[in-house]
Amino acid sequence: MLVERGLWVNNAEAVGDAYSIAANYLAKTGAIGNTVVTNDRLLQIIVAMFQCGEFNKIRLANKAIAQFEAELV
Repeated sequence: MLVERGLWVNNAEAVGDAYSIAANYLAKTGAIGNTVVTNDRLLQIIVAMFQCGEFNKIRLANKAIAQFEAELV
């Protein structure tokens, strides 16, 4: 049980890191505002991918950016 908790903590950190990477990129491109408020849609995208088994923060961020930008068009 402790191992599972340890893995969850590490993986939850990946979600936060992926969100930071994606939000920073999207703010610089002007797709989202550069505010301290969390963009709920971006976070939902990242969490959904995480729950489907994607744990790499770079891949999470890249896929979230692509999906977020595709939904804007």
